[in-house]
Amino acid sequence: MFLGCHLSSTKGFLAMGRQALELGADTFQFFTRNPRGGSAKALDPRDLAALVAFMAEKGFGPVVAHAPYTLNPCAKEKKTLDFARLVLSEDLERLRGLPGALYNLHPGSHVGQGAQAGLELTADIVNEVLSPGETATVLLETMAGKGTEIGRSFGELARIIGKIRLDSKMGVCLDTCHVFDGGYDIKNDLEGVLAKFDQELGLSRLKAVHVNDSLNSLDSHKDRHAKIGQGQIGLEALARVVWHPRLAGLPFILETPNEPEGYAQEIALLRRQGPQS
Repeated sequence: MFLGCHLSSTKGFLAMGRQALELGADTFQFFTRNPRGGSAKALDPRDLAALVAFMAEKGFGPVVAHAPYTLNPCAKEKKTLDFARLVLSEDLERLRGLPGALYNLHPGSHVGQGAQAGLELTADIVNEVLSPGETATVLLETMAGKGTEIGRSFGELARIIGKIRLDSKMGVCLDTCHVFDGGYDIKNDLEGVLAKFDQELGLSRLKAVHVNDSLNSLDSHKDRHAKIGQGQIGLEALARVVWHPRLAGLPFILETPNEPEGYAQEIALLRRQGPQS
């Protein structure tokens, strides 16, 4: 199990690795560009190489790169689809300097076109940009189902991945808040939820987990993250996710509403819940 949190990439890649280690983490997540915009900073190849060496030295797990929130691969407007195509292509090319990286994106919102049209549009754009030489694995995130979001069920994610030609380069990131808000009771029936995931997607597709408590109740379709142990899921249930034997070896990323000090406390808290305690 690798445990980390979301960090700001403004100070560079090696700085993120060092900060993660200071927080007690052995992985981390970062935005590939401004999460609410479109511009991406130029990469410093030496900084990226220094991070790769640092991670190998410190025994880090895979890091997660998160696409911007403005990316909607199943939008109605052509300019929005063109933006999604450009961002996905650029980001995957940039991540070739970070071997084994995981690239997480929200499957998108169909904005009234219907779920089936949304699933097909997202698959089409991924098919356009994904190449056989890709070094990153593209992850579709489980969504809470607010508005016209697609990916609100394991079945919808399976239907998207089933349309991807290079499906060996595809995986899933499970967000604990999203699936709980989406109606999957990981608090009281984790084994049943994992069995459902395995049935519809295969657990081998699960490559990362976002560890978030939820401000809202089961099946609320709200998507409001809470700090660990301060929401409707609770510490005990989230610890069962993090330390589940079938999920061993995955990167678990905190996206709770926290500053670095709070992340350090949550990382330590979740580590204390493990078998060694």
